Amino acid sequence: MPTAATLLLEASSPLAAEAQPLLDALSEELGARFGSDGRASFTEWLSDDPRYLFLLAWQEGEAVGCGAVRPLAEGEGVGEVKRMFAKYSRQGIGETVLRGLELAARQAGYTELWLETRVANTEACRFYLKNGYQRRENYGRYVGRANSACFGKPLTSLTATEVSAYD
Repeated sequence: MPTAATLLLEASSPLAAEAQPLLDALSEELGARFGSDGRASFTEWLSDDPRYLFLLAWQEGEAVGCGAVRPLAEGEGVGEVKRMFAKYSRQGIGETVLRGLELAARQAGYTELWLETRVANTEACRFYLKNGYQRRENYGRYVGRANSACFGKPLTSLTATEVSAYD
């Protein structure tokens, strides 16, 4: 099983062949657990726009995690975290991908990240709270949806050491 110390992050695309098995596994898991696979909320991807970020986590030649950030129309400098997935749970993959996304997002000019997950996805809710995200009012397509839990984190809270670690 991988550990965070052995993970390498690579800028990629959700359209990359290596990303497809991870995104398919995520969709399958979401569909089985919550009745919706989440694919409909991630149809737009502009690969030639540097504000669209996608990271793959690799361990010994195997793609083991992924995550994306895309711009939100709701606010200048606000990005939305999407398609976070770790092939192996409790191995530090999710935290490594999320931290890499935060640092890449800050370098891309984002000042804050928002995200949505299901209220019933208690593991994800705990994960984001543990990683410095706070519950916020629902935004965009999630307004009025009682089953949605939205979170946000200002990227100004990242330290200089954390930012330089990604350079």
